[in-house]
Amino acid sequence: MKVLFEDNHIIVVEKKPNIPSQSDKTEDMDMLTLVKQYIKEKYHKPGNVYLGLVHRLDRPVGGIMIFAKTSKAASRLSNQVRERVFKKKYLAVIDGKIELKQGTLEDYLYKDERNNKSKVVSKEKKNAKLAKLDYKVLKYNEVKNLSLVEINLQTGRHHQIRVQLSHFGHSIFGDQKYGTRGQGKQIALWAYQLTIQHPITKEEITFEDLPEPVGTWCILKEEM
Repeated sequence: MKVLFEDNHIIVVEKKPNIPSQSDKTEDMDMLTLVKQYIKEKYHKPGNVYLGLVHRLDRPVGGIMIFAKTSKAASRLSNQVRERVFKKKYLAVIDGKIELKQGTLEDYLYKDERNNKSKVVSKEKKNAKLAKLDYKVLKYNEVKNLSLVEINLQTGRHHQIRVQLSHFGHSIFGDQKYGTRGQGKQIALWAYQLTIQHPITKEEITFEDLPEPVGTWCILKEEM
């Protein structure tokens, strides 16, 4: 497991794609359990290890996750999530070329609990929630007709990036639920940057972690 940062209060790690953030009905190994095991073995801790789950990443998505090692840190980080002090940026490889190099997408999303899927709806629909993100085009591969974009989330809705980009006409390559291209491939969505206020020192810290430049992510190595 790749550990990006650790102190007495928090631990920041890289989640590999296709590992659940926490235990689910599949009973596959999950990040919460993996990090608990890491702490238990590293510090030879007897009994149960406390670890607070502060946020989640969709199962197929890789990237940075932070966990709290104390209940005080967990509470303060959870407050940062609610108050939007907690900032996440993603990289995505999307279908096609966006003419406007940067902009904001604003939609209303409705989550279909039965199918575990979200969709763009009118704001009048019951239980519709505002979803907002900023995007910035970093590269475009003309041969493959794929773009590398940076996503800055302003809200944190269910499958938000995937749904909004698909509705925008530029679905994420390899997205099995909302995509049009790359079926059978790994979804090209990665949580690459996380900024928090340290729950104890109050210092603002930014963590970064890039995916390996292989497969679809070879676009990271290409010249601008």
